[in-house]
Amino acid sequence: MNDSGASRLALLRFLERVQERDLARTRRWIVDEERHEAERRVGEERRPPPPEWLIERGLDRNNIVAVHTGECWDPGKRVKPATRAQAVEALRHQVPACTKCRPDTALGIEA
Repeated sequence: MNDSGASRLALLRFLERVQERDLARTRRWIVDEERHEAERRVGEERRPPPPEWLIERGLDRNNIVAVHTGECWDPGKRVKPATRAQAVEALRHQVPACTKCRPDTALGIEA
């Protein structure tokens, strides 16, 4: 009696079950990744726009150290969002403009 056909069929059925489990797991990973991607997009859409101007304060919080544009790559750690009027006012009161982002140039104020 030759059992090679039955054992080969059993092995193929086993392989099929393994591959079905692998495919199911891959599909779960895809669903999870799609959910994460959707959450990331929603988070980006809800993120408020960056401020146009920043005021950097000193350690005592009353001393203004510099004025920056909202896109400055080196604003320091103690910055607060500011309006255009606040940035102009600070620059007119001799607060230094950031030398990297040049808010005085962006505001049209000569140093």
